[in-house]
Amino acid sequence: MEKITSFTINHLLLQPGVYVSRKDPVGGTIVTTFDLRMTSPNEEPVMNTAEVHAIEHLGATFLRNHKEWSPKVLYFGPMGCRTGFYLLLSGDYESKDIVPLMIEMWEFIRDYEGEIPGASPRDCGNYLDMNLPMAKYLAKKYLDEVLYHITADRLVYPE
Repeated sequence: MEKITSFTINHLLLQPGVYVSRKDPVGGTIVTTFDLRMTSPNEEPVMNTAEVHAIEHLGATFLRNHKEWSPKVLYFGPMGCRTGFYLLLSGDYESKDIVPLMIEMWEFIRDYEGEIPGASPRDCGNYLDMNLPMAKYLAKKYLDEVLYHITADRLVYPE
């Protein structure tokens, strides 16, 4: 079998950033998959499930309620390796196109106070596995170390 696209990226060179993972034609449109890489693979510790789960709930809630982008959001969720998240948008986009949206989303997570949306036994299959303080810490780290001063090399996969 052929390697899937995400396994062809050199994870030894990959650093935190915002990358276009793939573009797929679906019907009459393009679906753009973004790799929101938060940690340096195989160098930094991976994120724990509790903070990943909290980020997933907060990020999905933010994106699905965004005035401009919500109709284009198809999916937001964690990578199995726990080094980042995938965002799938309806439309043909480049990484630079979503940096302002990502700054908004991660600031929302960094500054969030209160109950995590959907964190109840009725609404979630693992509602107790949430860590808001760590989610906020990771959001701040991603903003400060990547998004606020993102460079061209953090917008295109390394070769």
